[in-house]
Amino acid sequence: MLSFSNDNNTESLTWKAALKDDFFKIRLIIVSIVFVAILCVFPYFFQHIEQRDGRLLKDFIIDNVKPFDASVPIFICIWGITALVIVRCVKQPQLFLTSLYSFTILTLFRMLTISLVPLNPPHGLIPLIDPISNFFYGKSHFVTKDLFFSGHTSSQFLYFLCLPKKEDKILALISTITVGILVLLQHVHYTVDVVAAIPLTYLCFLAGKKLTQANN
Repeated sequence: MLSFSNDNNTESLTWKAALKDDFFKIRLIIVSIVFVAILCVFPYFFQHIEQRDGRLLKDFIIDNVKPFDASVPIFICIWGITALVIVRCVKQPQLFLTSLYSFTILTLFRMLTISLVPLNPPHGLIPLIDPISNFFYGKSHFVTKDLFFSGHTSSQFLYFLCLPKKEDKILALISTITVGILVLLQHVHYTVDVVAAIPLTYLCFLAGKKLTQANN
């Protein structure tokens, strides 16, 4: 049986070799089914949170910075790094499995924290134009109450953690910082949403990595 771990040897393994490992295939099928199920639940979940009332937080940045529309650079950062990860995953099954496990855990954890921490959107929020994300949310308009913690920031930081190459990591880290700043300046998130995304995403990554590398 092949042993998948985060080293240079596994990075060179092809999909053909990986799919000969029954344990790899089982994990891939299970996490894929869970991820698709989450996508199916998304529209109903976000419809629910949009209808509830929450707290309005005091935030030094939000209260003192005039909002402006940064939808275009945020979109470019988010989907540019996402495209990079997809390209890398084409040749690296280990990266794909780790990323999918980690992203699935991250998504479930965000759904939990969003449910437990009801918040109203910051004052002056400018809707973020992202037709790709809105498609998965199942909403014809921008979702405003998926606040704690920031999915935009966490996704970019997760890519930073998953990508093995130094050059790719640098790009993902730059994107993480850029997106974190811009969602605040657009008043899409509170500061606590962005700051909390870093350690919480790291925990989700550790969980995903452990599940990916687990033996029988």
